[in-house]
Amino acid sequence: MASDADKVRRHTASAVLQRIDDRTRSALWEAANADTAQVDDRLTALDHEWDTDRVLETEASAMGLIGLVLGAFVNRKLLLVPAVVAASVLMHAQTGRYPLMPLFRRLGVRTAREIARERYAIKALRGDFQDMETDPPRHRGPPESRTPLDSAPSSNGQPHVARTFTH
Repeated sequence: MASDADKVRRHTASAVLQRIDDRTRSALWEAANADTAQVDDRLTALDHEWDTDRVLETEASAMGLIGLVLGAFVNRKLLLVPAVVAASVLMHAQTGRYPLMPLFRRLGVRTAREIARERYAIKALRGDFQDMETDPPRHRGPPESRTPLDSAPSSNGQPHVARTFTH
């Protein structure tokens, strides 16, 4: 099943995707040639950048509340606005489509995954991952999770071998 970010990208016009990806490449190029303070500033900006979900949630909440207020005090027919907003959010949750998403994307709003890709690429350029182990450690689980059976001899007189799983 595709993630929400993949659904949003799949429903974004190719020209808009190209602009968003070009902007990301440009930011990475600038980060590669920037000093430490500028890189730190860019990472801080990425931490504060609003993604498509946050923009959608804010817009939908605001429109729903405005529709409720207008429906209660101006014209009861305006109570249809929150119903349309709720149906649109449901449609987005199921399909990744939202009526205002093309506008958000044309304005340059990126998915959380697109923002994270830039963040981790900048961190890699900065060398944040240099000291990581090349092989992930094997996980055996906490000692208390082992049962007495693990240390008891088997029917052939040999101790049971604890099985480990790697990711």
